[in-house]
Amino acid sequence: MGWIRRFAAVGVATVASLGGAVRLWAGEPSHPAAVPMPTLGGKQFWADELFFHQWRIQRNVYTGHYRLLDADDYRHAWGSYDHCLAVLEEIKVRRKLPPMRGKAVIVLHGLAHSREGMAGLAQFLQEQGGYQVFNVGYPSTRLEIGEHAQALKHILDHLEGIDQIDLVAHSMGNIVIRHYLGDQAGRKPDPRLHRFVMLGPPNHEAYLASVAADNALFQLITGQPGQQLGRQWEHLQEHLATPSFEFGVIAGGRGAERGYNPFMPGDNDGVVSVASTRLAGAADFAVLPALHTFMMNDAKVREYTLRFLQHGYFVSPERKQPIAK
Repeated sequence: MGWIRRFAAVGVATVASLGGAVRLWAGEPSHPAAVPMPTLGGKQFWADELFFHQWRIQRNVYTGHYRLLDADDYRHAWGSYDHCLAVLEEIKVRRKLPPMRGKAVIVLHGLAHSREGMAGLAQFLQEQGGYQVFNVGYPSTRLEIGEHAQALKHILDHLEGIDQIDLVAHSMGNIVIRHYLGDQAGRKPDPRLHRFVMLGPPNHEAYLASVAADNALFQLITGQPGQQLGRQWEHLQEHLATPSFEFGVIAGGRGAERGYNPFMPGDNDGVVSVASTRLAGAADFAVLPALHTFMMNDAKVREYTLRFLQHGYFVSPERKQPIAK
């Protein structure tokens, strides 16, 4: 009977969300939810814009209104950003929530995925590394990459109390971070940024995205970012920066001339070629036998990621494989 309760909760959440949007459009003032309402946590329609521990303020990509979710994805307020922030401040006081402090890791998923796909890796880093982990969700297929970078900036700028920030991203999430870094050109970089692990990053034009650019189904599934990673790469890369702090790259591949996808040139993880992941300036580089879509769930990928965040190498200082600038 558990599935019935879950189905009912989803139905209530959907109706409540639609009702809230209608009231917002009609001009009804924002308000806290009298009773916390269950939600799906946001998939391709919500962008996280602020974290306090595991509380999140999100913005709806279509209506532009905000909501406040707890760690279990229950909605406690909706309306304007300022209103949701005010409710969060009330909750902090009422529940005596401690301030954030120490080391944190920002985890970012890739194109057409959600934060759920990174949940296992986030839990591993928290339990094995002792980090406070912020698993960021964003509507990857609905907005251009630059807009996702702006949302990431808002998150980073408001991590109050955190004194060190590491980054771990999968696939397009790496490009969002590089766009964020490019947007900060000429400004003083956030001194808290420490290390960055890239998992299967398309650091150069994505072969499959270019090949499938005219395919209607591909366009429907991946949206504008799919075009940016492919045929529009030349324009996109003008906005990307190479991290000025330590970063390492983990590529998926067979370690052979041909990869998991025989229709792609060279070694690959089924989606991104090993050659495309390479970025000059990397402190370490590794190729592991992992498929692109499931790379973040691979035990060795997780082990390498944690070791790099802690020590700046994947295996050992002697076995580092830096990529020359």
